[in-house]
Amino acid sequence: MKKHLLAATLALTTVTTSAVVAEEPKQGGTLVMAIQTTPRHLNPAVQSGTATGQPGTQLFASLLRYDDGWEPQPYLAESWEISEDELSVTINLVEGATFHDGKPITSEDVAFSIDTVKANHPFKSMFAPVTAVETPDATTAIIKLSEPHPALMLAMSSQLLSIIPKHVYGDGQDPKAHPQNSEGVVGSGPFKLVEFKRDQHIILERYDDYFMEGLPYLDKIVMRIVKDGAARTIALESGELMLSGFEQEPRDINRMKKKDTLDVSNAGYAAIGPVNWLAFNTQQGKTADPAVRKAIAYAVDRNFLIKAIMLGATQPALTGIHPGSPFYDGSVEPYDIDLDKANQILDDAGYAKGDDGMRFPLTVDFGWASAKPVAEYLKPQLKKVGIDITVRSSADFPTWAKRVSNHEFDITFDNVFNWGDPVIGVHRTYSSQNIKKGVIWSNTQQYSNARVDELMALAGATNDIEERKKYYAEFQQILADELPLYPLYPSPYHTISNTQVGNPPNSVWGTSHPLDRVYLK
Repeated sequence: MKKHLLAATLALTTVTTSAVVAEEPKQGGTLVMAIQTTPRHLNPAVQSGTATGQPGTQLFASLLRYDDGWEPQPYLAESWEISEDELSVTINLVEGATFHDGKPITSEDVAFSIDTVKANHPFKSMFAPVTAVETPDATTAIIKLSEPHPALMLAMSSQLLSIIPKHVYGDGQDPKAHPQNSEGVVGSGPFKLVEFKRDQHIILERYDDYFMEGLPYLDKIVMRIVKDGAARTIALESGELMLSGFEQEPRDINRMKKKDTLDVSNAGYAAIGPVNWLAFNTQQGKTADPAVRKAIAYAVDRNFLIKAIMLGATQPALTGIHPGSPFYDGSVEPYDIDLDKANQILDDAGYAKGDDGMRFPLTVDFGWASAKPVAEYLKPQLKKVGIDITVRSSADFPTWAKRVSNHEFDITFDNVFNWGDPVIGVHRTYSSQNIKKGVIWSNTQQYSNARVDELMALAGATNDIEERKKYYAEFQQILADELPLYPLYPSPYHTISNTQVGNPPNSVWGTSHPLDRVYLK
């Protein structure tokens, strides 16, 4: 058996960015932080996204938690064992853990939670290999698998596997519409719900019977819903707000770096893994020709976009796997700008220029305001290689999503999350089985390659990390050659915290991570 057991003292270790404890954490106080969007509800077991994830990871515990080095740490799972054939994982729950109504957290709740996620979560495929969860006793859950599942550990952490109470959600109601998703939430995490006032705030208070002794440090967390980035910046600078995660506006980030009372950190978020790219329709129109896609890639100046539009707040992404992932391969063809090469590719492919200097027209779509500068950049830039670009905005996000998911586009700017392991958030973009009309953030490019499908299957069925790196390296090389999309850069997620905030979260999940070790100095 492969056994993982970490001492309880490790679970209570104070973690800082420098790995040096500067002072003894203090009990008490109220943390006022910002979240940027009103969540639909507060139950991450049936809802993805960071709007639900940030409050949800405070209300609900997961089996594992991850540190900043991609290493799993005990949480509700005190220890775990993987069988030699890698077809079962035995979870040993910490004893004495209770839900916020005082009822014990048992293996039955673990089995119920996995079944609920598998049936209802947008990423339910992350538990597809789970055939059963056996519960021989109250503190033991044995997860049975149809094949080795390397994404299982990450899928049991953060907002991906919230342990929810069977005695609440097993009442026959639809868990996605359950009334206790938003009011009267019975959680399993370090904080319990006091109030959820839509478009205003979420108030959480310390759960005194939390299973990790001495935690959480804070008495209360007030999550203010502040949608305007400039308003968040002003409130952080004035001290009205003390913490905000997922900040990505370059001007605001660079401005706040100059403020002595603020710590600005890009640590964390690698598991969220947001990558921005230009997606191509690979089945219809001129972009169905790989030569056209390659010419466009050589005509786009990625480094200019990073410097001029992103103001240096991020880095290049050469593949659809986030650069912070252990599976990222930065050796692929980067398609650094080369207008001569782009023109030659189009000439060789038979796309002659007309009297007006244009070869053919294409439309570029975008679905949200921050994407507009990139889309508008393409018009004069691609004119240099004879492509006549029309920039098409959408009335709102649903309009863009409908257009793109129904494959009614040539090129679109898009932003897609890795969600930790490629099995969870990367495969969906490239799998030929995931070409689903009407479903956004599936394989909307309609890309199909049998070898890519095979490599994903191989990488998703072994726990050998070196084997997985080998498969994903070939996977990325093929995609860089065929270019169903042209990667640009990760979203520059940052955590902004007041210098009086101790232990701001820096795990791979960013602020979608328990804040039980955060304290006020």
